[in-house]
Formats: sequence, structure tokens, C-alpha cells
Amino acid sequence: MIIQYGQALSNYLYDVFVAKFDFWLAFGLVAQLFFTARFLVQWIASERAGNSVVPMAFWFCSMGGGLMTLVYGVVKREPVIILGQALATVIYVRNIMLIIKNRGRTSKTLER
Repeated sequence: MIIQYGQALSNYLYDVFVAKFDFWLAFGLVAQLFFTARFLVQWIASERAGNSVVPMAFWFCSMGGGLMTLVYGVVKREPVIILGQALATVIYVRNIMLIIKNRGRTSKTLER
């Protein structure tokens, strides 16, 4: 049974990331990486500061919307969405962890 799941996963990943590869998929991957770069820049700045520098609601909306978009990407078999939202969700969770860690200290996070 586990072998069947592994084969099904392998077939799924091949279909999503290899069989559909063309110019527009490559373009979409580059576009998603470019979009995600803004989150990486913000994440690095937050790590250096030791707390998040944007409102908490931004991270919860980002996490909820990102997870919903990730589910959509998996269902629709869209590798650009899957790769982009999987990485972005890690960043959202890390920033929420920083906010919670620094809740008692002076924080640059807006409480609105």
C-alpha cells in the first residue's frame, strides 16, 4: 500500500513538474520567485531586528490566503503556485513566531 502511494506521488510530481514544462511554466516560476523575493527581503529584515515589522493581521491574512492558494495549486496541479506558496507559508509562520516571542518586549509590530 505504501509503495502504491509512493508511486502515485511520483506520478503526480512527474505530471505536475516535468510533463507540463514549457516556456510559460518557466516564466511563471521566475515570476513567482520575483514576487516571493519581497517576502524574503522582509523576512531577513525581521530576523535582523528580532521581531516582525508589519502588523500581525498581515501575517495571519498571508498565512490563510497562502494556505488556501497552496491547496488550490495542488488541486489544479499548478507547480508555480505550489512552489511559491509552500515557501511563503514557512515565512509567514516564522514571522508569527517572532511576534509571539517578542510580545512582552517593545515590538515594531503594529497591534491594529
